[in-house]
Amino acid sequence: MRTSAYADLADIHVIGIPRALLQYRYGVLWQTFFEALGKTVVISDETDKAIVDNGIARSVDETCLASKIFMGHVVNLIGRCDAVFVPCYASCDMHRGFCTKFQSMTDLVRNTFRTELRVISLLVENVSDIKATQAAFVELGQRLGASRKESKHAFKEALRAQKEVDGQQAQRQEDVLKLMDEYRGIVAKDPARAEQAPLSILVVAHPYIAFDQYMAGDIIRSLTQLECMPLFACETDHAKSYKASLDFSSTMPWIISRELIGSILMLKDRIDGIILISAFPCGPDSMTDDAIMRCIQGVPILNLMIDAQTGTAGIQTRLESFIDILQFQRRGGYIRAER
Repeated sequence: MRTSAYADLADIHVIGIPRALLQYRYGVLWQTFFEALGKTVVISDETDKAIVDNGIARSVDETCLASKIFMGHVVNLIGRCDAVFVPCYASCDMHRGFCTKFQSMTDLVRNTFRTELRVISLLVENVSDIKATQAAFVELGQRLGASRKESKHAFKEALRAQKEVDGQQAQRQEDVLKLMDEYRGIVAKDPARAEQAPLSILVVAHPYIAFDQYMAGDIIRSLTQLECMPLFACETDHAKSYKASLDFSSTMPWIISRELIGSILMLKDRIDGIILISAFPCGPDSMTDDAIMRCIQGVPILNLMIDAQTGTAGIQTRLESFIDILQFQRRGGYIRAER
């Protein structure tokens, strides 16, 4: 490996990545990139009470739960890596921007853990501009001691791996939907209606909520125990869902919120219900969830807010009640008899 002339980070060999926020969206890209450069990647542990408590202790009260959990994951990586990777994703496209926490997290971590660990970062100014994104990763690769050619190759390999995983998720979701459509067709032809297809529930949440065991794990497990089929809006084809969101709003600035809304518009005729899950006090979700509740018609919606103090009993009761309503509705309970 030919060392870059300005490889000020070449002594970093083990890179820690917090299992939070955009790691759930771009984690494959990040990990593949660093490993292609010969670095060892350490992912922080699954979120638990200790991680949450450590994050709260290192955060100001006003930040959202997801940001506090991110700080807890940084604590989890202290002593396990040479540096932690905290990228900055900006909002230079009016339709493909990110919440301010994704722009400020690098500075927050550097100032909070000033003497405890090193932070490496890069700036992605426009996530839709692949060339500019590649340039940012190539520069970081060179700072880590790789040549420009090696860094470009690593980014292309990483981008290919991320696209492959995204495509697999979208295809898996479509396969499940097709099976559910076929099952409903078979059940509808049975005059005795001895069987019922499982309820299809679209879970609408940022991936760092939907796939975090601490924040949404109990909800997803409960849906399965109630014999429902959970589907995840964040797994819908990103390009198609983004395009669909343009029919909902021409001004919404957040790309992930757009993709979630686009998924609803694409799938609402193939599902039985929607569950919105947000982390208190998320700014983008406070607006988009309200818009969804008011504007999406024809499918029941349950809105859940998760915070650090939330117990599972209240959420479980609301979840069970929601599923009971859906089952009652499917049996015709809310269909008025013709006069």
